[in-house]
Amino acid sequence: MPELPEVETTRRGIEPHLVGQRVSRVIVRERRLRWPIPDDLDARLSGQRVEAVERRAKYLLIKAEVGTLIAHLGMSGSLRLVPADLPVGKHEHVDIVLDTGMALRYTDPRRFGALLWSDAPLSHVLLANLGPEPLGDAFDGDRLFQLSRGRSMAIKPFIMDNAVVVGVGNIYASEALFAAGIDPRRAAGTISRARYLKLAAEIKRVLAYAIERGGTTLRDFVGGDGKPGYFQQELFVYGRGGAFCKSCGSTLREIRLGQRASVYCGRCQR
Repeated sequence: MPELPEVETTRRGIEPHLVGQRVSRVIVRERRLRWPIPDDLDARLSGQRVEAVERRAKYLLIKAEVGTLIAHLGMSGSLRLVPADLPVGKHEHVDIVLDTGMALRYTDPRRFGALLWSDAPLSHVLLANLGPEPLGDAFDGDRLFQLSRGRSMAIKPFIMDNAVVVGVGNIYASEALFAAGIDPRRAAGTISRARYLKLAAEIKRVLAYAIERGGTTLRDFVGGDGKPGYFQQELFVYGRGGAFCKSCGSTLREIRLGQRASVYCGRCQR
């Protein structure tokens, strides 16, 4: 699933081509996504100028003069700029055609993403109760420490809780915990403030670096420019169960936490 760095990479890739441009029409070839695409999306968006392309958690917010398109890439979705007359391939469900002759094309093989319309996106049920952005000032180790008190759940699912902080998915939670030297199985409430300060700093560093590297190429993901990300080449633990630890050379262990595979180093992470 595309995580925050992949979504931010997509945002940065499509933003220069959308902002200031006018939508001429919206072509919907398949409405059956995770939630049905609104029947009146073409009528609402056509003729409007795009004013901004923003991100909240893993949602892209394409803001028009009146209203906002909320886009989620689901498990395998992508948004790419293509010539409007480019032949349509399989699973290419929507084209947002611009006056420039280009189109923002939404592709989603599994149809688990979403394209929704809202006049007040930050109040939408999908966004209203989200925690702070991990790269913003509202997120730090003190927040993690305070929210973790009395919590017996494992630290990894704790930092993946969108009410605690948004956008720390499986890949980057694994990498940040390794960098901070914390065993993903540890109970969140048993970890000290000092270690949470370190963990928050590593979450910020890992996410920022992954964005700089264009995200992680996993299965179908490509950025908004059609190019893959390169962070996967630098993963320390995610997807490397049974391989050697790049820091100490011991064998990485793979377990399941919260129904997700988790890889960690039993020597480096305590």
